Amino acid sequence: MRPQLLDPRPYFADLPDPRRETRNKLHKLQDILMIVLCAVLSGVEDWVGMADFAEEKEDGLRGFLDRPNGIPSHDT
Repeated sequence: MRPQLLDPRPYFADLPDPRRETRNKLHKLQDILMIVLCAVLSGVEDWVGMADFAEEKEDGLRGFLDRPNGIPSHDT
């Protein structure tokens, strides 16, 4: 039997968001952190690669991320 991985989202939920409040703040911090975590665990090493990873895996990410404004760009 494979060990079950714990869901990291509750750990991210209480993190303070260091970003400024602007109208351009379109993505939830929790969603960005989950994309980064998944990408890094998959061997991605840079921001452009993380954005590419999220675009390629968008269907799979849809199951556990809200993504109200789609996939964040590498600049986000």
